[in-house]
Amino acid sequence: MPNPATSRDLTLRAIPSVDQLLRAEGVLRLRSSVGVSRLTTIAREVTEEMRRQIQSEDMPQRTKDALLEEAVQRIQLLCERESLSALRHVINATGVILHTNLGRAPLSESARRAVAQEAAGYCTLEYDPAIGARGRRGGQVEDLLTQLTGAEAALVVNNCAAAALLILTVLARTGETVVSRGELVEIGGDFRVPEVMSNSGTRMVEVGSTNRTRLDDYRQAINEQTRLIMRVHPSNYRIVGFTDSPELSELASFAHESGLPLYEDAGSGVLHDLSAYGLCDEPIISESITAGADVVSFSGDKLLGATQAGLIVGRKQIIDRLRTHSLYRALRVDKLCLAALEATLNAHRRGAFEEVPALQMLALSSETIEKRAQHFITQLADAGKSAGMTVSLIAGHSAVGGGSGPNFHPPTTLVALQHAELKADEIERKLRTSSPPVISRIADGLVLLDLRTVARSEEQELLGALKSLVG
Repeated sequence: MPNPATSRDLTLRAIPSVDQLLRAEGVLRLRSSVGVSRLTTIAREVTEEMRRQIQSEDMPQRTKDALLEEAVQRIQLLCERESLSALRHVINATGVILHTNLGRAPLSESARRAVAQEAAGYCTLEYDPAIGARGRRGGQVEDLLTQLTGAEAALVVNNCAAAALLILTVLARTGETVVSRGELVEIGGDFRVPEVMSNSGTRMVEVGSTNRTRLDDYRQAINEQTRLIMRVHPSNYRIVGFTDSPELSELASFAHESGLPLYEDAGSGVLHDLSAYGLCDEPIISESITAGADVVSFSGDKLLGATQAGLIVGRKQIIDRLRTHSLYRALRVDKLCLAALEATLNAHRRGAFEEVPALQMLALSSETIEKRAQHFITQLADAGKSAGMTVSLIAGHSAVGGGSGPNFHPPTTLVALQHAELKADEIERKLRTSSPPVISRIADGLVLLDLRTVARSEEQELLGALKSLVG
């Protein structure tokens, strides 16, 4: 009877060296994409893991060739996983337009050109060629924001949380900020309004109740320590039924009578009336300015349809204070973000909403999507039937996402997939790990694809992924 300890020792001696692994054909092919240094680290991790497993488990003796083959496969698998976790293009077939996990709003063609052709190299970030001297960083974006919102001045930081932090720090640090209890929201990524307030150095004073806050509630909270009144748009939820809150114009009048500025965190924020698309309860920034808000912040990568940014508009006196505070330098955006914002804001100024992908998707009718879906499954039908795939169309709903329009779910037509041998989660996994990855959703045992969020230029890649799957 073989001695287990002897068998284990022989197997341990048969583990390939790191040098052997780096010279193996299957690993040599990875050098150009992964690099020798990283491959060396992975090879060490693989051999150490194999050694631990052999020492802790009873297993039959393995040959050198078998262990070499297994080690190479482990290295290839680890490299593949690293590649899949890298930032890369995906096809969003979920129907969620502003999908936070997938980068929210896709950039328009003009924004992509601006990033790649105008800003990727040397550019006029802080240089004015007209006078041959230093220029204002982000000046064109700020001018576009004031033109589109009617505000006196504008500023751009790297996201909405940064905008709130900067405004609260500059206007209310060491004092109190009054806010309704019904507006103490938490949105994605554990962003909570009370925590941002705490980090800014202001003391939060809650007024009213979750569902009803009156002007008198604000009035009773005002004292000599009050520095700011804040109103927060509840981006990703709504309170309905027995509710009450003052109009923004009423709150602005009260704030100004009390000698206080009014700050509105508008969340997604929109530049134009989107009620024709079905969105009726998102703040229109120009209306907030007209109503009397002294400073308003909103997102660049949601319904505006550009890149991640916190956009701040309002009274020039306040914007100047924000711009000259030392915190602004830590929160300002880079040239690539400014280039994408400038191109997207230019489209808004021209009224060319069809250029902005997020608004294009929002505007698609269910009839248009149904025709696209029917044409799509016709192209897929022959390949699908021959390999056990059943493809059908069912009615469904898309979503706006990104904390915008939580009560609005545009009707759509879904492409539903079933397979004779593969379960829904297996189909979803194969699509998710294809190249490019296709992100779908599962419901009632079906894999569902919503073409609302699939660009026409991506349809052939999607077809290729599905044909490869059934093949």
